[in-house]
Amino acid sequence: MYVGMNRFKVMKEGAEKFEARWLSRESYLHELKGFMGFQMLRGPEREDHVLYSSYTLWESKDDFTAWTKSDQFRKSHERAEAPQEKLTIGHPEFEGFDVLQSIDVPSKVAA
Repeated sequence: MYVGMNRFKVMKEGAEKFEARWLSRESYLHELKGFMGFQMLRGPEREDHVLYSSYTLWESKDDFTAWTKSDQFRKSHERAEAPQEKLTIGHPEFEGFDVLQSIDVPSKVAA
């Protein structure tokens, strides 16, 4: 498995608009082979920003790479690239991880 994450430093005064953009966007992730899940995370608040991270889980790094080269990726990022009010400090910081271990909640057996 592979995790792709982007960290965003969002200016405090832009946090509400940033969240609204993410929560109202169209997602095409489910159309891609190997996509397993997505989460948008809100992290700690600092003096000048709030930390956010988008988290995607893929069956493999190759599946993630295919997403970044897909029409769905371009469509989903058009809105982010349009001229808009600047809400972040700098560009998102990408981090990719190979999953070494994953522990799931055991399924419950009906009695």
